[in-house]
Amino acid sequence: MAAGAGLLRALGLAALLLPAVPRGPPGGAEHRCFCQVTGHIDDCTCDVETIDAFNNYKLFPRLNELLESDYFRYYKVNLKKPCPFWNDNSHCGIRDCAVKPCPTDEVPNGIRSASYKYSEEASNHAEECEEANRLGAVDESLSKETQRAMLQWTQHDDSSDSFCEADDIHSPDAEYVDLLLNPERYTGYKGPDAWKIWNSIYEENCFKPQNVKRPLASGRGDDGGHMFYKWLKGVCIEKRAFYKLISGLHASINIHLSARYLLQDTWSEKKWGPNVTEFQQRFDEVLTRGEGPRRLKNLYFLYLIELRALSKVLPFFDRPGFQLYTGNKSHDAEIKNLLLEILHLAKSFPLHFDENSFFAGNKKEAAKLKEEFRLHFKNITRIMDCVGCFKCRLWGKLQTQGLGTVLKILFSENLIGKIPESGPSYGFRLTRQEIVALFNAFGRVSTSVKELENFRNILRNMQ
Repeated sequence: MAAGAGLLRALGLAALLLPAVPRGPPGGAEHRCFCQVTGHIDDCTCDVETIDAFNNYKLFPRLNELLESDYFRYYKVNLKKPCPFWNDNSHCGIRDCAVKPCPTDEVPNGIRSASYKYSEEASNHAEECEEANRLGAVDESLSKETQRAMLQWTQHDDSSDSFCEADDIHSPDAEYVDLLLNPERYTGYKGPDAWKIWNSIYEENCFKPQNVKRPLASGRGDDGGHMFYKWLKGVCIEKRAFYKLISGLHASINIHLSARYLLQDTWSEKKWGPNVTEFQQRFDEVLTRGEGPRRLKNLYFLYLIELRALSKVLPFFDRPGFQLYTGNKSHDAEIKNLLLEILHLAKSFPLHFDENSFFAGNKKEAAKLKEEFRLHFKNITRIMDCVGCFKCRLWGKLQTQGLGTVLKILFSENLIGKIPESGPSYGFRLTRQEIVALFNAFGRVSTSVKELENFRNILRNMQ
């Protein structure tokens, strides 16, 4: 009881140390966070209101149901990989930072078994066998070693389109985690360690020159973001989109932490819920000197990009031979039908982002820029292994892998277009890890858009 009371006092003290939130007439608090979060989204033909209606009342409920299924709730991850960029092995000691992995017997046998009957992994294995036979048919004098090497080269070519530093799921340090039992929420991980992660992402991986100062960057002179946004407006659409995707992801994570905040911690119970003050610190126009609404607009940009990828990848999942295998055949068929319903719904969205403007123009310059884009994002996925809070690391790795899979889909349109209705898809593949990350990452963004509706209602009623 004493420990719980101590934490309550600490939380109360932390609240006192936060900058005072200005009071005003009813609806004023809502206006300061959301007045600019309306209408047209830059670089898109869509608007905020269309997304809100589509997500909150059509897509979100179905997506939530999908993510509660066994196939999508278990994610295999290595949380023990060392940070590749700096020698800092400090870890968050707060208990809410911990991740509880699944005992092996709790993971459905079909997911952890190496002998999948109708899984995507089995499809990949079958494709490799067919590829080997095809190679042998071309020249039967090829040795087994040569055929194996050629298969490895093919797999290497596939990986060259990867935007993620993927975990080795066969590593002894990789464990299954039940995402429903380890939800993304406020853990208390903040301060210099958390700042270092985001600073490294923005300063070293978002194409920004060192002499251009980010708005609100710690310890620097602030010109109200004038120089930064002048630079951002002048760069190519690909680099501008890259920054907005990262900013949107950052905003989405901050919404999750504000929406599932530890409000009460006693020996008998923990109470999690929306912390309006925390939300305002991150998004109020006055408190963030105009940055908060921009961050929320970038969240909607991220939503459009991820929704577009789901609409484009439909042919991959729509093949009769593709199954989401857990071992429960009837349930797996139901989940595939729900998945296809969601993808068809995504395809029906009326104002999709047009990715054809990306990497257009001079082919040589476009190819170079695309490779820079890919390597910058891949570097961000590696930074996730430097996050000191294991629960934050888990969700950071999952969401960056999910966004990396989105980019892989958008930039593989030609390969997806060549997928036959039956048989193997030689040119385009998704692993189970990528599939789970893709839908859970979009689930996080979809949840953020839904949570904004809740915060909007709370702020509207504040005195």
